[in-house]
Amino acid sequence: MSAQTVTLHLPGSLYDLFKERASRARRSLEAELLEVVEAAGAVAEALPPQLAKAIRDLHELDDEALWRVARDHLPREAAQELEALNHKRQREGLTSAEEERANGLSEAYERFLVLRAEAAGLLQERGHDITDLLSSE
Repeated sequence: MSAQTVTLHLPGSLYDLFKERASRARRSLEAELLEVVEAAGAVAEALPPQLAKAIRDLHELDDEALWRVARDHLPREAAQELEALNHKRQREGLTSAEEERANGLSEAYERFLVLRAEAAGLLQERGHDITDLLSSE
């Protein structure tokens, strides 16, 4: 397999983060970044097709729409139902119908988390301060 050269302009904070990680691991910055890119590629391939498409679609959104996604939450009723099912699972177990419902709600919650994180990352890449997103959880 041949190697390709890529020039990447990193914000100073990201550069410092990866430089520090590389130093702790006693390897080059290039090796550290390559590991991160390989891991991201593996994760992207492992995503369900609908979620992978939703992530790709985020890149087409304007900043205002990305802020909406980054601040989105699972509807309160769904979050409460998921919490109740998780407590019941720990106490006494779930019926097969309840287990199916809990799995569906968990998948929806995970989708929200992934899309919110991706939207926040895109906003940061576009130069926005996302500190309020990180502290609101």
